[in-house]
Amino acid sequence: MDQVGCGKSTLLSIIAGLEEKTEGEIYIEGEKVEGISPKVGYMLQRDCLLEWRTVFSNTIFGLEIKGKKDKESKQYVEKLLKKYDLYDFKDKYPSELSGGMRQRVALIRTLAVKPKILLLDEAFSALDYQTRIMVTNDIYNILREEGMTAIIVTHDISEAISMSDRVIVLNARPGTVRNIHKIEFDMENRNPINCRENPKFSEYFNTLWRELGVDE
Repeated sequence: MDQVGCGKSTLLSIIAGLEEKTEGEIYIEGEKVEGISPKVGYMLQRDCLLEWRTVFSNTIFGLEIKGKKDKESKQYVEKLLKKYDLYDFKDKYPSELSGGMRQRVALIRTLAVKPKILLLDEAFSALDYQTRIMVTNDIYNILREEGMTAIIVTHDISEAISMSDRVIVLNARPGTVRNIHKIEFDMENRNPINCRENPKFSEYFNTLWRELGVDE
């Protein structure tokens, strides 16, 4: 969670190695990272699917760039497509998919290179409200299934609470950490939809609402 103009996208770009940092160091799994790292996957607000390529061709695009389009990697992509109900659409084109399906294709394209950390920069904000809730639920379940660590940037308080184990609130420019909230729901089979129905959800929401000064 952040105030407008605090440098959230810049922070993700630095972690991804797309921008130079002015100070500090980045470590992933105890290893210092300089520049672009194969351990980092990045999903932007737009799905950036290539309209002239099929779903399958889009999902292996990252593998092509990295020179890893081998039989084993393609089989892994096919496994992901089957697991997340997209295999029957592998020969379709992006224009033939719903917004939610496009986002799942974009995620599988990112997962195909097997990153350790996934960066999501307001990846669901272009979707309508109902689709957004369903897609966040899908993405949350996929991340859990794949054991993936994700850093999500969002202005949506409800999305932050329902998707996260921790919510980090940033101040406005210069971007600094204001507070870190540990999010805990005592429930089995947690997902973003049933989190919103939990009594603790409104408590977390009100705390973040006040902290962000939304009602000021």
